[in-house]
Amino acid sequence: MTALGLMGSPYRYGGQDPRGFDCSGLVNYVFRMAAGAALPRSADEQAAASRYISRRELREGDLVFFNTLGRPNSHVGIYIGDGRFVNAPSSGGRVRVDSLNNPYFAKRFNSARTLFASR
Repeated sequence: MTALGLMGSPYRYGGQDPRGFDCSGLVNYVFRMAAGAALPRSADEQAAASRYISRRELREGDLVFFNTLGRPNSHVGIYIGDGRFVNAPSSGGRVRVDSLNNPYFAKRFNSARTLFASR
């Protein structure tokens, strides 16, 4: 719900608050506000701090990672169920919901990961 409440916030490289977010700044902010959890700042560091799960195991609040810059874990979003995730997509964009089946993201999907201990 915290992530969905930020829909429409502008993209800003290095941004970590509602005035503007980049992808990892959005994830960091949401987890800090919703759970009081301090996460690493970059998408790559967030991937390293989380545990791999299969795509079939995705649950709301898990993280999805993509290779959008020619390197793994260069983009991250928060899974919200039904194959959808919230993310701050790119320069000039706004926080929005996208589908894992969107051809752009489907082709670049890297991994599903979780920060939750139990499954």
